[in-house]
Formats: sequence, structure tokens, C-alpha cells
Amino acid sequence: MGHSSKTVHTCEQTRKNVDMVKKVASTFEEADILRMFPSFVWKTQLKEEIIKKISQDALSTLELLRQTKPGVESSLSWQSDHDLHQSECFGQLISSIHEAVKKVLEFLKIADTPFVMTGLWANMNAPGAIHKMHNHPNNLLSGVYYVQAGTGADTINFHDPRPQRDVIKPPVTELTADNTDQVVVTVSDGTLLVFPSWLSHSVDANRSNQVRISISFNIMFSQFAETLSQPLWSGNFS
Repeated sequence: MGHSSKTVHTCEQTRKNVDMVKKVASTFEEADILRMFPSFVWKTQLKEEIIKKISQDALSTLELLRQTKPGVESSLSWQSDHDLHQSECFGQLISSIHEAVKKVLEFLKIADTPFVMTGLWANMNAPGAIHKMHNHPNNLLSGVYYVQAGTGADTINFHDPRPQRDVIKPPVTELTADNTDQVVVTVSDGTLLVFPSWLSHSVDANRSNQVRISISFNIMFSQFAETLSQPLWSGNFS
């Protein structure tokens, strides 16, 4: 009987606790989540006819650039010079990038200010090759267009830019955009990404059986590009 009495008392106390929680919760008339200082990545998929045009131009140009060079060996990468924006062969891609950048600047409510492309370069990653985490100093916006990104070579990682993120990493029941320190973005042939140049990113090992081909770029305000130091080319940019 004593055990039964104790059980009844516990149940009653539990009900009281639940009622108390409900009462406390009911004191909130409204609630909201304030999302502060977001880090944006703008993702665009080009039209099929544009993709074909850019692919033809890019592959033929890269073939000429590499005609005296050996094939890209397993786990290795090759990167072109950063001046491909001076070539007419990439006119269609440059036009699409400029269109995307204008929309990004409009979204950010940045005044109509002239901008220039400070660099455009190609990346070729053999199966097994990676790009370590990096950013693109002395630029406003950066981005990448995917010429050939098959299954197993179709992601890019963006890393939390807040230096305090490593102070504590509690266990979570589910990874979400609100509790992770890395976001993986899936891409495909014809995907164009634009992001702040300060946002660190990396590329995992190419797990496909073909070379991964992408073309990266940097954007800067025209006057800043003339008066500031030139873009810094430390490390392999993806």
C-alpha cells in the first residue's frame, strides 16, 4: 500500500509540473527568431542552351591551354592563369556572371556602383583531388561556375565565418543550418554560385571517375580595384 501511495503522489506531482509548464508557456503572447548577420550564397542554374555554349567554349579553350601538358594525374589539380576574363572565348560566361552579380548587388541594396572582374580561372581536379579551405582576399564577391561536376564531384562546402564557433560544440539530435559549422551545397553542370569573398569554402575529394572542371571568378568595385592592392592569390582557389 505504501508503494501505491507513493506512486499516486508522484503522478499528482507530475501533473502539477506539467500544468505549471503549460502555465508558464502560456505567458508568451508571441515569439520570434531574429536571424542576424546571415552569410548568403546565391545559386543559379543557367539555361540549357547557355550551358552548352559555355561548355563548348570552355572545353575547347582548356584543350588548347593544356595541349603541351600531360593529363591531370590522380589526386592532383591543375589551375589556369587568372586572366581568362581577357579572352573572348569566355564571353558568354562573363555575361552570365555580370547578370548574376547585378542581381546580387540589388538584393544587398548596394548603390549602383561600377564593378569589374578581377580574375577568372579554370580548375581541373582529377579523381581524389581536393581544394583546402580558403577565401578570396581583396575582392567583394567571388563565385564558381561548374562545367563538369558529376556524381561524387558535385558539392562545395561553406564554413561558418564566426571565429567563436569552436568555443563549444554540444551534441545535437539533428544537424540543421542553425547548429552546423559547415553547409554543403550540391551543384551540377551549369550551376553558378556567387558568395562574399570573405566566406571560407573548400571542396572534398573528387569521388567520381572523371575530372571535375569548374571556372572561378572574383568581382570588385571598379574604383577599389584601381586604388587597392590587387587580389591575393594565396592557395588554390576553387
